[in-house]
Amino acid sequence: MNGKIAAWAIVISATVAGIAIYSLQVHAFYAPASVTPGQDITLTTIESGQPEPILANAVTGIDAGNSPLGYRACFTTPLTQAMLSETYVAYDGAEPGAAPGWFACFDAMAIGAALARGEALAFLSQSNIAAEIDRVVAVFPDGRAFAWHQLNPAAKD
Repeated sequence: MNGKIAAWAIVISATVAGIAIYSLQVHAFYAPASVTPGQDITLTTIESGQPEPILANAVTGIDAGNSPLGYRACFTTPLTQAMLSETYVAYDGAEPGAAPGWFACFDAMAIGAALARGEALAFLSQSNIAAEIDRVVAVFPDGRAFAWHQLNPAAKD
């Protein structure tokens, strides 16, 4: 009988530890990103090469304090793809990274597929926002837009 109690104690302890580790991995490292309206969503202009704020509504974001690659944001913009393409620097090789499942507005696979089809357009928000990390923004024709951090081309070499 004592062996059964010990076995159950081990199973229950392992289950609780597994749930805690999973929960910490998925939730604990992310926090809501602080958003300052009119300042946080920027794109780099073709003319000056400097980031400037764009119109962005309903910005929702998360950030991981333990990694500069943990930033994700969802928002809408009234700016058209044509206007953006004429004014801001396009970003080749945009690859959105997966967001935690609970951050439902950011679907990296759908964004990546839309970029590959040419439906969404990617722009440089800010280069070297952290060492060898760029912030990238993808904009859809209907005004939905998404931002994330990714390794810049120099870091991949």
